[in-house]
Amino acid sequence: MGRAEGSSAPVTLEIEALPPKQERLVRSAYKVMGEKGMNNLSLQDVADEAGVSKAILPYYFASKENLMVTTMRWVLARVARRIREAMSRAEGAEEKVSAMVDAIFIDPVSNRNFYLVFFDFLGHAARTDRFGDVGATFQEIVTGLYAEVVRLGKEEGVFRVGDIREAATVIRALIDGLFTQWVLERDWERTHVRYRSLCERAVLSYLTSGDGRAEWSSREDCA
Repeated sequence: MGRAEGSSAPVTLEIEALPPKQERLVRSAYKVMGEKGMNNLSLQDVADEAGVSKAILPYYFASKENLMVTTMRWVLARVARRIREAMSRAEGAEEKVSAMVDAIFIDPVSNRNFYLVFFDFLGHAARTDRFGDVGATFQEIVTGLYAEVVRLGKEEGVFRVGDIREAATVIRALIDGLFTQWVLERDWERTHVRYRSLCERAVLSYLTSGDGRAEWSSREDCA
């Protein structure tokens, strides 16, 4: 699309500002998703959680799919905004990485609920265009934010990476991969702090070690 290397993606999740009544229903849907999974979500469960009549949900969302799509857009918009705001308050690339990790590792319960829902969402996104569009937009936003940090670190001379967008993609993989392992921990509440520390060390180690200079597209030796 002619985007400059490492530039932040000019895309947004513009659904986060909802009318109070609609936001209450979306919050309730998100809570039910975390408890029962997206596949087991029912409009009755959402209505019970929100303390309203089930008939109100079709009025606002028309269908269960619309409710789930709206909920995920709202949730992912809040996550992206939280990361962006935390990074904007930090000075210097390494401090921004720490702020970014803090904004992601908020607390054990919130993180567990989010990733249980997010993992369900990925399955829908891989199979359904509407969910896939939301997922692709979120990925572009977050990868763009990570790319901004990587570019700044290169300018400061502290990050030794080659392709900025590629490095941002690796950062996403490190973070999501560690969360995948963490949610499987039996003692997930106690190990949350350890995984947060491990995440920051892994990201900074990758960015400062020079491993990111490898040209991943040159794979003749692996053929």
